[in-house]
Amino acid sequence: MKRLDDFRMRLGRHELVPIMVGGMGVDISSSDLALEAARLGGVGHISDAMIKTVTDRRYKTKYVKAKQAMYKGNVESMDKSSVKFDLGHLAEATRLHVEATMSRKTGSGLVFINCMEKLTMNAPRETLAVRLAAALDAGIDGITLAAGLHLGSLALIEQHPRFRDAQLGIIVSSLRALQLFLKKNARLNRLPDYIVVEGPLAGGHLGFGMDWAQYDLATIVAEIRAWLQSESLDIPLIPAGGIFTGSDAVAFVEAGAAGVQVATRFTVTRECGLPDDIKQEYFRANDDDIEVNQISPTGYPMRMIKSSPGIGDGIRPNCEAYGYLLDSQGRCAYIEAYNRELAAHPDARRLSVKDKTCLCTHMRNFAIWTCGQTASRLKDTSVRAPDGRYQLLSAEHVFRDYQFSVEGRVALPEAEVAAPTPATHDAA
Repeated sequence: MKRLDDFRMRLGRHELVPIMVGGMGVDISSSDLALEAARLGGVGHISDAMIKTVTDRRYKTKYVKAKQAMYKGNVESMDKSSVKFDLGHLAEATRLHVEATMSRKTGSGLVFINCMEKLTMNAPRETLAVRLAAALDAGIDGITLAAGLHLGSLALIEQHPRFRDAQLGIIVSSLRALQLFLKKNARLNRLPDYIVVEGPLAGGHLGFGMDWAQYDLATIVAEIRAWLQSESLDIPLIPAGGIFTGSDAVAFVEAGAAGVQVATRFTVTRECGLPDDIKQEYFRANDDDIEVNQISPTGYPMRMIKSSPGIGDGIRPNCEAYGYLLDSQGRCAYIEAYNRELAAHPDARRLSVKDKTCLCTHMRNFAIWTCGQTASRLKDTSVRAPDGRYQLLSAEHVFRDYQFSVEGRVALPEAEVAAPTPATHDAA
């Protein structure tokens, strides 16, 4: 029986273990996690979602505080059109995070950055151009274009000296989305170096409607692969979403995929950026604890653990500090929902907004627990201590399990030996 390690993924001149760890924001796919994937010969992702928050936490910068101070007079206003990002600070934050990550890189693998088009930031074109260029300036190995069609994204960096050197990929959930992307970018004479095909069981934002359950990843991958072959296009395909074991991965590679992208199983690793107590929530989740809802202001359905404390929490919009989802006119669906509830309940001490969430603040505070549908199986990947807590895993353990497991098995970690309780003595 084949193991995933029996195959290699070729991206440009690179020959890699066919495992790509997805780019979970905000800093859930941390530098430590991405660097472990690269050290082990695969591909790891960091994310530039809320990059200023990430750098403030990791490198003690003050970008969020500076933005909030600049717009403090606008906090009570419903009009957020004046709240802009300092593009110089945005470039600095991106370069700082990427350079700090790349300076620690070891091994034969690669580190990519995930860039979401839906982070419109009240200046979609300008802010995305800065984020992409700054990541290339700082030496990132590649960029994965996510959460959007990205019809104009490559054109933003076509003059960059690394435009044809760095790995550039796109996430799609349908053949139609890929066709639109390729048609729009045909004049650049620059095909994507890889295509991540994300299916309906993925975590976070989905490229489907609320009818997501009617779709199947293997069917979508096969359709895209057949079309690429008919067009004589040789672009590596990387399926993602619901790939829980090495055997799941092997099935896709044997069907013609270059490799797989995985993420959910890495949420409970020590290297993952989630707080440890929230990792326990992921371990405890059952099938009926996971939902796909429409509370994201982006307009995309989103999969998460339904006990996430951010769901229904009607906090005041904090666009002056964050504002990553403000559209080009300074609007956000959560602001509209919040103002509606505020008008209906002007004397309420605490508002509840059920239909949308302040995604910036809640993702920053780890109060929205996004996950893949297979998160309900995480409890089967570890051992449980007498106190009921599950043992956290190492990223290497999970990576190696994907790489070498067979017959649908999941390798459990060796149980950690608890430190002995210090002896106590009664006072004389």
